[in-house]
Amino acid sequence: MKTSAFLDSRMLIAMPGMSDPRFDRSLIYVCAHSENGAMGIIVNHPAGSIDFPQLLMQLDIIKSADQIKVAENAEPMQVLKGGPVDTGRGFVLHSSDFFLQDATLRIDEDICLTATVDILKAIAKGAGPRHAILALGYAGWAPGQLEAELEEGSWIVEPAEPDDVFTPEPESLWSAVLRRKGGPFALLASMPPDPTLN
Repeated sequence: MKTSAFLDSRMLIAMPGMSDPRFDRSLIYVCAHSENGAMGIIVNHPAGSIDFPQLLMQLDIIKSADQIKVAENAEPMQVLKGGPVDTGRGFVLHSSDFFLQDATLRIDEDICLTATVDILKAIAKGAGPRHAILALGYAGWAPGQLEAELEEGSWIVEPAEPDDVFTPEPESLWSAVLRRKGGPFALLASMPPDPTLN
């Protein structure tokens, strides 16, 4: 596989009829892709009732919710289901205005990934990135697995935009990206969810 075929910083859009219900109507931002496999974060499945301040207290990062001093220009932190692998661990996708040496992976000029508790502490103190989402778990592929799924037609590959990753309305993102892609993909966007996968 040529390096140019690697999909770092691209978006994977799950096709309707995806056989794995864990990825039904998913949008995955690819953080790393090489001949050794791939890793990405689902950016459109909220983690239900999990609240970021409550999560910080559960992790003992802060003692009470009133100690959170999120920077005035920062957006509320969304907590998402990042994927089925390592769901007890948090991965923060964030804007590139925050960087921790030896801990932050720069994916492209706009988006980075940090998976240490230090970024959560920084966000709680108001010193974190302007844009960020916290994902619990990630999606992973063994060598050649993602390529095989692409050949099967399980995923559509689309350039990612920062607004996609940090949208305040992740639930509508799958349809919005398909509509933006246009043509027959816009028709897919209007398909109702498969009730057998819920």
